[in-house]
Amino acid sequence: MPMANCEGEKKSMGTSNAEMCLEGSPEKAREEHVIRARSGWQPVHFRELWYYRGVLYIMAWRDIKLRYRQTVLGGAWAVLQPLLAMLIFTVFFGRVGRFQSGDTPYAIFAYAGLLPWTFFSNAVTLSSNSLLGNQALVSKVYFPRLFIPLGAIGALLLDLLVGLGLAFVLLFYYHRPLYLTLLLLPFFMVAAVGASAGVGLVLAALNVRYRDVKYVVPFLVQMGMFVTPIIYPVNVAPAWTRPILALNPMTGVVLGFRYALLGEGMDWALTAGSLAVALVLFVGSVFLFRRMEVEFGDVI
Repeated sequence: MPMANCEGEKKSMGTSNAEMCLEGSPEKAREEHVIRARSGWQPVHFRELWYYRGVLYIMAWRDIKLRYRQTVLGGAWAVLQPLLAMLIFTVFFGRVGRFQSGDTPYAIFAYAGLLPWTFFSNAVTLSSNSLLGNQALVSKVYFPRLFIPLGAIGALLLDLLVGLGLAFVLLFYYHRPLYLTLLLLPFFMVAAVGASAGVGLVLAALNVRYRDVKYVVPFLVQMGMFVTPIIYPVNVAPAWTRPILALNPMTGVVLGFRYALLGEGMDWALTAGSLAVALVLFVGSVFLFRRMEVEFGDVI
């Protein structure tokens, strides 16, 4: 109803009808949503992320169900991966190579390092391919695209928790006491998620534009194991390798897990430097992801 007629109706109608006339006016009923193309570096909208937080839970839970659907061993893979690697490393490096691990049995020493590394390697592999695996969602439905790779990483937290259960079984088997350093374990778990997200977000964004990234990821993960103190104590590494270890975001996480679970000595300078790199990498990857996000719908 035009506003001129509406004003006339207010004089002849009752109060309720006049309110109905006002509610039916174009100015009141019409709502405009303007979508503008944005370019350049974009800020992180934390309010939007909080509003869509349920999507992150749905993405993570969906990945959990898809990963273990129609599998023979199911969730046992979360334990078998680090356990089998621990057995192989114990035989070849602990006994044949005679790597020294101090007073800690080499089996549990290796497992404490393999646990966060297995989480990291799986998280980077899955998150880097997550956008390509969800092409329909990226191109047709709007929600924060960050939740796709983050959901893939979050789904692996269940595997990490199951693996921690086996770690406590090994501690009991080898008669290892529990230390107060165990209270720091949640902090290093968060650091593992941050390091995984820092690498995974960058590779996921690059993988949309350059499809050969998926062939590079397995090589990077494989090589990364040798520059991370997993199979060897950090104190046996030559002095010239310490800057390389410090630039590795997983060095501090692996050392932190060993410190929390085994109560062994900690190289605080090396750990702090590595965790600082992980933090910078995570923040930078989020902004880079936001910078490239505007192209996802067009090139995916």
